[in-house]
Amino acid sequence: MDRKELEQHLSRQKGADSSFPFGSEARVFKVMGKMFALVSQKDQPPRVTLKCAPADGELLVSQHDSVTPGYYMNKKHWITIMLDEGLPESMITDLVIRSYKLVVSKLTRADKEKLRSIEEN
Repeated sequence: MDRKELEQHLSRQKGADSSFPFGSEARVFKVMGKMFALVSQKDQPPRVTLKCAPADGELLVSQHDSVTPGYYMNKKHWITIMLDEGLPESMITDLVIRSYKLVVSKLTRADKEKLRSIEEN
């Protein structure tokens, strides 16, 4: 999966929007103002940082060379994945969805209601 495909997948998550709050080197994806992914723009190979459950993060880091604790993030709750073909595309897609759902699960009731009311793209 390349950066463009990844960013398209991230953008398709309901209520997702993106911006560059840290400058042009990192595109941040949020749902209801809460970050669920950060995609490097200049690194080669590109990398994505995703939210994850601590136990899942530990397991992924221990089993895959292309997965490391979250770069510049809380290492317990975030992982960074190198998009170097070390992980199958289906696994990256699944981890994106898990990150998104984990963030959505922590939203306030009001934000969850707003998210439900957003029309599907």
